Amino acid sequence: MFYEIVTSPCYGTVEKVAIDKDSRIYEWEPLFAIKNMNGELEVIKMGCSGEVQSLEVEAGDKVIPGMVLAYIQEDILIGGSD
Repeated sequence: MFYEIVTSPCYGTVEKVAIDKDSRIYEWEPLFAIKNMNGELEVIKMGCSGEVQSLEVEAGDKVIPGMVLAYIQEDILIGGSD
């Protein structure tokens, strides 16, 4: 199994958590919205599909760059079956 780690790109406050634990996510779907120190909203997306294994933050939490927001169990497409 492969896990993708969703991390914060900035200092700020989590404005919105758009996913739930055990929900499915799809490539480039908005996962989190973080209001950065300049007051701008940064939407966090991932280039992978899979299932949310755990959420590490909730709305209102303060975050720093590199802080883990969620763990995603990535769907692995395996080509060719015997």
